[in-house]
Amino acid sequence: MPHLPLSQLCLPPTATLHDALARLDATAQGILLVTDDQGRLLRTVTDGDLRRAALAGTPSTAPLSALPTAHAPHTVSLQASQRDVLALMDAQRIDHVPVVDAGGRAVDLVTRRELSQRVYLSSPHLGDDEVALVQEAFTSNWIAPLGPHVDAFERELAARVGVQHAAATSSGTAALHLGLRLLGVGPGDVVLCSSLTFVASANPIKQLGATPVFIDSEPQSWNLSPQALAAALEALRAEGIQPKAAVVVNLYGQSAEMDAIAPLLERFGVPMLEDAAESLGATYRGRPSGSFGHLAVFSFNGNKIITTSGGGMLVGNDPALIEHARKLSTQAREPARHYEHIEDGYNYRLSNVLAGIGRGQLRVLDQRVQSRREVFAQYRDALGAVPGLRWMAEPEGHRSTRWLSAFVLEGEDAQARRDALLDFLERHNVEARPVWKPMHLQPLYAGCRYFAHAAQGNAGPPQVSLTPSGGGSAGRPSGPIPHDVSRALFEGGVCLPSGSNMSAAQRARVCELVTRGLGLSWRSVA
Repeated sequence: MPHLPLSQLCLPPTATLHDALARLDATAQGILLVTDDQGRLLRTVTDGDLRRAALAGTPSTAPLSALPTAHAPHTVSLQASQRDVLALMDAQRIDHVPVVDAGGRAVDLVTRRELSQRVYLSSPHLGDDEVALVQEAFTSNWIAPLGPHVDAFERELAARVGVQHAAATSSGTAALHLGLRLLGVGPGDVVLCSSLTFVASANPIKQLGATPVFIDSEPQSWNLSPQALAAALEALRAEGIQPKAAVVVNLYGQSAEMDAIAPLLERFGVPMLEDAAESLGATYRGRPSGSFGHLAVFSFNGNKIITTSGGGMLVGNDPALIEHARKLSTQAREPARHYEHIEDGYNYRLSNVLAGIGRGQLRVLDQRVQSRREVFAQYRDALGAVPGLRWMAEPEGHRSTRWLSAFVLEGEDAQARRDALLDFLERHNVEARPVWKPMHLQPLYAGCRYFAHAAQGNAGPPQVSLTPSGGGSAGRPSGPIPHDVSRALFEGGVCLPSGSNMSAAQRARVCELVTRGLGLSWRSVA
């Protein structure tokens, strides 16, 4: 059942028992909140309270204030977690917990029903073909790594992406590691990398003994800034440093601006490793995401747009590189009767069983993309009038998968309001998360160089935020562009539940909760 405005659950102490019974029947929430003219919570009223009053002979015209004096209502504060709420419910054997602000005013209500109905950020969405293909692997006894499903998955994924060759791996991180090694990255090298990304984009650089140099985002698509990239390449060239590679991330299901980035890297002689882990199914000016880099990687982790439970793929048009990737991913065994090794390798190959899941998932990729785009469209339409909220844009020439529907809060106290909203959603059993914390702000990469979107040297400038927009924007920032775009996106950014298997009721519930949560976020930081 959808949440009702809290005002519909509130009655003054002068309301009659008959009024309360009618309101309980109309709202069907099982509880009412009795509040004074300042909104302070005086007590709660349930069906049981009214039933006991009727049995005691209290007339239905009596005011609620005539009910026997109750103990202070069991409440939690705006800072309470879902665990706090559930612990109170269990301890007091109740199914409803009002939330009050610092002044004792009722501002929210959490029910046990919603705590049993979690909305996940991006849960796996399996179909019928996957079961049949996995059963085929078991029937044929191809359950060990490698096998016909792996070979077919590689061919089918390569064809879908528009490249010639692919090597299936145990994870997207493994594919990134292999890709960097195949591009010759090693100790002492410098590798450029998008800063606004998951840590797996950067860790293989460090693990290979190289040094990452992080590049800011541009404010519209949130992906790697061509302006910051150009500044980094010029500065490094002036210092006599030739980057070995560039990891360009396609964030949240959307390609970076390849028309600007690819020629720039080519002019400076820097090969691109395209991190398309989040963007399978997206296109840029009609070309599939993952077809622009010298090499590219995909992830099939459990929360991705299609999944193999865990897995990844390295793709490219150079057959020698992909064949070398297959060798390295199977412990770099030489073609000999015995186990012969002349270089170190890894156990990075995908199992035949999981590849069967991937083949079935790939068949429904278009449907999964369309479903996620519909989720985003519903959010945008429902929340479009919310002030100070700007959606991740889909610039001209892009077609995003909307793997995650993301927006940024703009204006003062953006990070505090973001945190208050995330706390509110979690209290109501809805999984949401901040936008990725940029790599240049991570303790792991403290001291690494960083080139911001707007030049202020090559170190991260002081904390900044985007200017308020006065309305839910389609994606273009309305005020001055911050020097450090990725920092501002992290501080105010929110990723909402975006699964392709979300029901209409779940989508509506998230929309309603975000609206209420944003309203309360101002009160939380006041």
